[in-house]
This record gives sequence, C-alpha cells and structure tokens, in this order.
Amino acid sequence: MSQRQPSCRALSLSVLVALGVGFSGASQAQAAPNFPVTAQQKSTAQQVAQAGVALSELSPNAPDSYTVKRGDTLWDISKLFLTSPWRWPELWGMNLQQIRNPHLIFPGQVLYLDKSNGRARLRLGQPVGGGGTVKLSPRIREGSIDDAIASVPVHLLEPFFNEAVIFESSDELLRAPRIVATQEGRVMLSRGETAYVRGELNGRRDWRLFREPKPLRDPSTREVLGYEAQYVGSMSLVREGAEGTGADGAPLIIPSTFSVTALRQEAANGDRLAPLAPRDFDNVVPRAPANDVTGQVVSIYGDGLTAGQNHIVALNRGAQDGLERGHVLALWRDGATVKDGTTGDNATLKLPDERHGLLFVFRVFDRMSYALILNVQQPVNPGDRFTQP
Repeated sequence: MSQRQPSCRALSLSVLVALGVGFSGASQAQAAPNFPVTAQQKSTAQQVAQAGVALSELSPNAPDSYTVKRGDTLWDISKLFLTSPWRWPELWGMNLQQIRNPHLIFPGQVLYLDKSNGRARLRLGQPVGGGGTVKLSPRIREGSIDDAIASVPVHLLEPFFNEAVIFESSDELLRAPRIVATQEGRVMLSRGETAYVRGELNGRRDWRLFREPKPLRDPSTREVLGYEAQYVGSMSLVREGAEGTGADGAPLIIPSTFSVTALRQEAANGDRLAPLAPRDFDNVVPRAPANDVTGQVVSIYGDGLTAGQNHIVALNRGAQDGLERGHVLALWRDGATVKDGTTGDNATLKLPDERHGLLFVFRVFDRMSYALILNVQQPVNPGDRFTQP
C-alpha cells in the first residue's frame, strides 16, 4: 500500500480523529454526549498520540487500512489491530481538549495504519486516486451521532438493563407495590390487559414486574451478596388509586389501574413492581481495571447450568471492589487433577489453570456485577474464576 506523507497541519489534525474519535465539527462535538473516559485512558492517549506503539504490539494480521462498516463495534475493530483489544488508547491517541467523545467513528470512514520508525499510529483518512493511496486529512462529518458505531454489541445488552437487577435485600421487593387484582378476575395477564395495584407509586408511571427473589451466594464464603428476582414484564400507570369510605363507613381502598405494556411471561396477582430504571448504559469503552481484581462467577443469568459466548453472568465483585462499567476481565478454567501413569508412583498432578475467555462488565451494583461473555473456549460454570486481563 502506498503511503502519502501528510502535511504537519494534516498530521496534527489527524491525531484528533484517531480511531475512536470521529471528527464531526465543533457544533456536533459540543452536542455530543460526554461519554466517560478515565484519567488513565486520557494520559495514555495523550502520550501515544505522539509516540504510537511498537510494531510488536500489533496483531499479526493487522490490516494496512480498514473501512468501518455498519454493525462494527470498537471491540471488533480493536481486535483487528491490537493483540489486546482493551488496550485501545495505546494505539488511538486523541486530543481530549477539542474532542470530548472517543466513540464517534462512523460507517464509511477509513482507518489507516501508519507504520514508521518502528512505531504504529492509527489515522483517520480517506482514499484518493488509485493504488490504495490514503489522504490523511480531516473532514467535517454531517449526520447524526446516532449513526456512530458502538463499543460492544449493545443490542445484546439493552434488554438486561431492565431485566437483570440485583436487590440488596429480599425485603426490598416485599415492600414494593404489588398486583392485587386482574382484569375480570383473570388468573394470568397478557400484554395490553389491565392490572390493579396497591402500594406507594410516588408519582412514577413506568414500572417493571418481578417475582420470586432468590439469594445469590458467594461461591467461596456462601455469604448472601444480593437477591436476583425473576423478570416478568413492564407496566404503565393509567389511573392512580385513592382511599375513601364505603357505604358502611369502613375504609375503602381503590387500587391503581395499570396497563401491561410488555411481558417476558404472564403476570399474576402478587407480582411486585420496581420502578423502571433510567438508562444507565453509555457507550462505555472496554478497558482493563486499573487495580488488581479477582473473583468468581456467582450464577448464570436465566438459571442456565453453563454459559457460552454472549451469555450473561453475575459476579461476586461490585463497586465497593473497584469494578466499573466497561471493565474487561479474564476468565480462567481450573486445571484438572490427574494421576501420573507414566511412572510407578502414580503421583497426583494438578494441571495449571488456563485462561479461556473474556468478560465485559456492563452493570455494577454495590457488591455484585453483571457481565457479558465476550468470548470463551469452554463452557462457563458458577464458581469459575476471573482476574484482570
């Protein structure tokens, strides 16, 4: 591939639009969400904007250029260029004073790997002429930031922001509003039908339905870390209830009227309501934890016995342990215990533990977290260990 050397001005501006940064003009940059970037990422990105990374840090099959496609994720693109995808700032330098959003790259943009003087840098360019020539000059991007590609497969995670919830205590749901009656005395409710609810609503209109909270225990200590309830569906308030006095002078309670808006399974009397959580998923950059962390898989979401790629697992570490949304963790498989049959002593051998997958933490509670299995070689079981990648 031919390499056209950019001017000093073009080179400095191209740093602003290194991978992970879409140069979309001042007005769009001002309107863009300020997605979180850690202090460590900022420091690393600023350093490598000038220095780049050693060629030995590149993936053996790293392409000279890549055109971003719809459906790509930052994680996918990172894997093309780096041996460790979460180390993206080491290749993608950025000017954080002028560009606040490290996520805005768009389908159709060309990412060009500049390899010179034993170092590698990733630039945003555009093809010109023939022979694969790339011009390293920024261009104003017109269009909505909604077109920007995501860090990880967001479509796999979005349903779980309402469904996968860890409650701190079993009483939290027992004290919640509950369905006390159904439309025309039905035993089970379907979407669009009416339910009657008793309990404090505090002005909220949108709610989730749960039932049967179960304790989640630490695989090693057996301590209860939280409670995971079975997700039923969602409901919306139609008319708030009231209190009054009946014809006989006795207190009269009129329950609130709700409409069932979505269901994972049929709703019934006794199901408990929890407020619809605000969307707390930003386009978080995958990254390794800054400090050492170790822990275990507590459970497979959905009562599965084992899990594979794109499944959700609960972890026995949370915010108080330093976990954050976006952290990437390594999964380990315990080495088997075998007998040495090659000698007469029949000695017991413990094979080394083997790393066999990666987790992406996407929801964090105080003592626990939920993570997406990004990739894995063997089925994941409760009790499996994780560490820093």
